[in-house]
Amino acid sequence: MLLDRFRLDGRVAIVTGAGRGIGAACAQAFAEAGADVVLTSRTESQLRDVAHLVESLGRRAHVVAADVTRADDIDRIAEQAVATFGRVDILVNNAGTAAVTPFLDATTDDFDALYRLNVLAAFSLSKAVVPHMLEHGGGSIVNVASMVGHIPERGYVAYGTSKGALIQMTRLMARDLAPRIRVNAVAPGTIETPLIADALADDQVRAAIEATTPLGTVGDPGDIALGVLYLASPAGKYLTGELLEIDGGCITPNCDIGLPDY
Repeated sequence: MLLDRFRLDGRVAIVTGAGRGIGAACAQAFAEAGADVVLTSRTESQLRDVAHLVESLGRRAHVVAADVTRADDIDRIAEQAVATFGRVDILVNNAGTAAVTPFLDATTDDFDALYRLNVLAAFSLSKAVVPHMLEHGGGSIVNVASMVGHIPERGYVAYGTSKGALIQMTRLMARDLAPRIRVNAVAPGTIETPLIADALADDQVRAAIEATTPLGTVGDPGDIALGVLYLASPAGKYLTGELLEIDGGCITPNCDIGLPDY
């Protein structure tokens, strides 16, 4: 059966930023597909809630409260995953943050902070996990980028640059790690997560975004999680180095924040 290729029975996945939003949805999708899940983020209480959801679906969950910008925490995530479940098959580098900053207000510190979290953390955890994947024949890595990593939008010079770097790093990792480990990325559009909940609560903002999105609506975390499941599972076995754009059809910016011309 073709749909059996989405199954992850006997597999172990690590999901960063797993306490809410896209990360929590990815954890749920993996559990529904049969995987055990290592959940990591900085907020343990949120992770516990997601762990209960995973366990309610009949799978095992292990919580690691950690900061993925810290080298010792990176090592601890990989070590605990192997100590708990004996293997790692899937890594979703979802932890990240966004920032809206006009060009002349952006600083090198902004670039540094976003690069460390959105790019270097994904590189470092991948490097820690890949040897364990190779021990069991291979695996799959999915990086969560953003549509502003490839579609220019005002106010995102630091954030968009970091996500653009993540997209290119995905392609380069895919070449280095083929054929045993596949590396792909997703580029979400406007997704209704806690990160932008306040903005979307403004009816005018939501209406403007929906009006400039071809499908006429914002997405939900499950839309991204299903794309991640496809890339991570055997269903996506012939894809590597690819960017899956899950953005409602956007080829131009859809989130004009009204920055004036200089």
